[in-house]
Order: sequence, then C-alpha cells, then structure tokens
Amino acid sequence: MNWYYNKYVYSIGHAYLYKEGGDKMYDSFPTPAVVIDLDQVDRNIIKMVESNNKYGINHRPHIKSHKSLFIAKRQLELGAQGITCAKLGEAEVMVDGGITDILIAYPIIGQDKIERLSRLMDRANIVTIVNSEEGAKALSQLGQSKGKKIAVLIDVDGGINRGGHKPLEPTLKFAQKIRDLKGIDIVGLMYYSGIIYNEVTKEGFEDKAKLERDEIINTAKLLEKHGFNMSVLSAGNSFSSKMPHLLEGVTEVRAGHYVFNDCGQLLTGFATEDECALKVISTVVSVVDSHHAIIDAGSKSLTSDTCLHRKGYGYVVGRPDIYISQLNEEHGFIESEKEIGLQVGDKIAIIPNHACVVTNLVDEAYGVRNGQLEKMIKIDARGKNQ
Repeated sequence: MNWYYNKYVYSIGHAYLYKEGGDKMYDSFPTPAVVIDLDQVDRNIIKMVESNNKYGINHRPHIKSHKSLFIAKRQLELGAQGITCAKLGEAEVMVDGGITDILIAYPIIGQDKIERLSRLMDRANIVTIVNSEEGAKALSQLGQSKGKKIAVLIDVDGGINRGGHKPLEPTLKFAQKIRDLKGIDIVGLMYYSGIIYNEVTKEGFEDKAKLERDEIINTAKLLEKHGFNMSVLSAGNSFSSKMPHLLEGVTEVRAGHYVFNDCGQLLTGFATEDECALKVISTVVSVVDSHHAIIDAGSKSLTSDTCLHRKGYGYVVGRPDIYISQLNEEHGFIESEKEIGLQVGDKIAIIPNHACVVTNLVDEAYGVRNGQLEKMIKIDARGKNQ
C-alpha cells in the first residue's frame, strides 16, 4: 500500500491509496492502526532461516516481538526449528495453539511458576535456563517429582549484566555447583549480546558478533573439557543473526524483531524501508502551522522507546525530514524544518523505534498481502508478562 498525499509518497507495500478517492478499504482503517505486510514478513523469515542454515545454524525465533500464534506458526512453516518465549505466559498461549518445541529464555523462579512449568511439560517439549543455584534446585526437584530430567541451558552474560554468569571460568564454576542435581540435564548455553544495540558502525556490529561467537564457543569448549554436554549453543539477535558467517559454531539463533524490523534496523543499514514489515498508520488531527502538526498516535501507540540512531519516536516513511518530537498518551507532535505539507485528515505511515513493544499495545493488527487486507492478526499473547 502506498499512501500518496500531496507531492509526498508514503510507501508501505504495493497497492495504492490516494488522498482523494482511491482504495476505500485502506482509507477506512481506523487509526492509529498497526499494519503488517505479510509478504514482507515471509521474506524476512525466509532470509533469516536460509542464511543461517548455510552455516549449520538453526533459527529458533523469539516470539515476544509479535506474540502471535499466526506469525509463530508461519515461522515454523518457513523453516524455524521451534520457538523462544520470554515468559511462561507466552509459552502457555503457544502450547494452547499447538506449538510444542519451546525454549523459555527466562529463569523460572517461584513455586507458582514451577507448578505452571510442570503442567506445560506434560504437553510440550520445554527447555529453559538457569542462572542461580536456587532456580536450578527448584527445577531439579520438579524433574525428580516428574520422573524426567528438565533440559536446561546455563545463562551466560553477554555484557549487559542481566542475570547470566560471565563467560569462561565463572560459568564453569556455576555449572560445577549444579552438575550433581539429579532432576536437571545441562544441555548447553544461552547467550544474549545486548551490547550490540549500542553500536553505530558496520565494524562495531561485526566486532560484537565475533565477540558473541567467541565467548559462547570458548565457554562451551571449557565446559566440555570438564565433562559437560554442550549440544546446544543458543545465541543471536536481530543484528548478529543477519551476519551468520560470524556466528559459525553456534547451533541456533533467537532473533526476534527481524520479522518486522524497525528504526534500529533501518537506520543502521540492516533493513530497508521495504523490509520494515510493521508500520503504524496515523491520521493528522491538527495542523498547528506550516512546520508543525499533531497526529492521533501517541505513547499508547508508538511507545515511549527512543532510538539511539535518530531523535524522536519513529520514522515517517517517505518523509525523513519529519520528526515525531513529543508524545502524549494519545497525541503525537510532528515537526519539520521544511514545509510540512500536511492537512487535517491526511494519513502517514510510521516505522516505530521498537516494533516488539508496539504489538503488545493492540489486540489485533491488520495483515495485508499483495496490497489487500488478508486477515486480522490476533496478538494472542498480549500482556502475558508473567
């Protein structure tokens, strides 16, 4: 769908909507609307799967980016090997929908969560992570009570100090502390290189991908020397997973927001505008003057997340001169040093700074294919943060 307004083009696909007349179906989208180009989603998935498979790496996508059974199943149909969930609530929704190969990439802490995990294990193949002795002991007790070991990955810190153990000796020491627990089976490592999101150059991104590869592989080799099974090396994010030649040796990548892409990917050259499959469509509700206007998408639509690579709260497709400078809950304030050239009632397409958070703000998104509305995509695991 291309939005043509005045002399500007707002490209979000291949059909056309004109300011006057045009395709009434798209014109009737109530805004703010989250629109997902399903053709581009397919292309993004296929590219991720095929590029990693060339280097012997499986793709286990993180579904927190979309929280949708429809999209998760599409990822599996196009070659993904299982899925990753952040929380038990997401995993429960995915299992209810028939998906049974899941990594829960979050420590299971608390008796209530142990009981929920127990019920999930009766219905699906679940692997999870450990980064504390307390968590490992609770999982071991569950495994013993069920008469089968729980497969776990040791959480290795990728530089953001988010609960994992530092690579090499610290991870080995932790593994040795929990190795005799009878109800768990240590099958490998999980690594998240969150520090890569702070990079701004091609060389910086490549260096962090190499560091990710070296730290997880060298830690695995050290543990193998001490008798540990390291069959699963789970790594990758939506930056490093697009450089699989630099990750060779890991067994799977958990990229998430690549399925949509967003400003972080766009503004660093890891995605083009066309490859950004999710956009927020918003209506101009007020024109303040020739350089300022107000839209109906605020923080409850675009989120308050910022992007390291550009000021403001999103990228207006076809209009890099426009900045979304401020957000209230239901209002977005846009401005440009040029003539803004918008009128009340005009629509703009916005690539969000962080697509993963946007989906969690709506019950459904508009799924379009070949420029036509194909289906409403339910965000099945919306709000499942426990």
